[in-house]
Amino acid sequence: MPPLSEWLARSPEDFVSFLQERGLRRFHFVTDPDTGRLIASHEILQPIADALQRDPRDFDAHEGMFFQVTRSHATLQGAFIHRTRRGQAAGGVRYWSYDTVEDFVRDGMRLAIGMGQKNALAGLWWGGGKGVMARRRRDTEEDPEVRASIYREYGEFISALRGCYVTAEDVGTSVEDMAEVFTTTRFTTCIPPALGGSGNPSVPTARGVVAGMEAALEFRENGTLEGRTIAVQGLGHVGAPLVGFLLERGVERVVACDIDAENVERARQQFRDRRFEAVVVDRDDLTFFDVECDVFAPCATGAVLRPETIGRIRAAIVCGAANNQLEDPARDDELLRARDILYVPDFLTNRMGIVHCADESAGSVPHDPLIERHLDRDWEHSIHRTCLRVLEEARRSGRGPAAVAIEQADRLSREPHPIFGHRGRQIIDALVRDRWYREG
Repeated sequence: MPPLSEWLARSPEDFVSFLQERGLRRFHFVTDPDTGRLIASHEILQPIADALQRDPRDFDAHEGMFFQVTRSHATLQGAFIHRTRRGQAAGGVRYWSYDTVEDFVRDGMRLAIGMGQKNALAGLWWGGGKGVMARRRRDTEEDPEVRASIYREYGEFISALRGCYVTAEDVGTSVEDMAEVFTTTRFTTCIPPALGGSGNPSVPTARGVVAGMEAALEFRENGTLEGRTIAVQGLGHVGAPLVGFLLERGVERVVACDIDAENVERARQQFRDRRFEAVVVDRDDLTFFDVECDVFAPCATGAVLRPETIGRIRAAIVCGAANNQLEDPARDDELLRARDILYVPDFLTNRMGIVHCADESAGSVPHDPLIERHLDRDWEHSIHRTCLRVLEEARRSGRGPAAVAIEQADRLSREPHPIFGHRGRQIIDALVRDRWYREG
């Protein structure tokens, strides 16, 4: 057997087999608040925790990372909690294919940090969290009954965490999937409206990206979206409605791409407009970055902005919906600034998904003013005003917008919840003390 830390380079399926052979269904890595060390629930897993902590790229003293292997279908599931001073960790559950365990864990850690930044800058009393499930390479997950079972077990898993993390919809997960999660936990949002929830947050998210684009154009004194050319990378749940909103605002041209031919064809059928064109691209094809445009909008997966792509961008502004767009935030923020490309940090503009469901438990009203204020230009914490504030500080200080936004979000994320204080940490401490993993 290879050294345990090397299991990070193995596939999630291989790791699940390793866990099953040792009778481990649930486990965790939790940062000790006194020593700062990431401690595994089981001694045999400590080398993995040590390996993660040695590499600071994505690990940032996460309060807790919790995992389970489903009883049926052996799916690896995770809940990643970065910081809960502002409140319960909140963020959607991603269902995605990962080549290695390291890819799986890094995605969860990185996305949890991003959600905390997003929640803080949006003025929400929530902390940073994210759910991740590793899609297996077999085809059985597409069976409706198998899929429903996987999501119901995820709900059981979230219930076992006693409310320190609230899950929601994310990439690879649908509102119907969230209905299955809701059958086994109350710590979830984005459930169907028929069940009293807020439903799919994709359309509000697209509206938020438009607000970010308009703020960036105003900051550059370049007018409005009318007559502009926009390149949209990704035609999924957010990219497709974004195209619609851009066409409504009178853009001259929208050029879009996706790796999924069905998404491209669906968009072509939906937007039968001479101003819209879409192409299918391979996953490793970088030619779309060469499109000459006013705004480049990453709306697919993260880490797409890196040296080899930033050097090809032919846009004055980058503003999109994808999470964690910068592969290396410090490096790539500066690379964009050096090229005089105005970067609008993703967690400033793609907040509307989490905003859409933030007050779900308090009921819903049509055209909810608590939601709409994020999209207007009057409220202090609106997307428009927050973007302008960050961009102006970046220009004044000579730093990249991402660095400024992260600094502001970090400060806000450390403010204690006005009612519950640091309750999430108390829950995590209790989970460790009670050996929660034995409940499964």
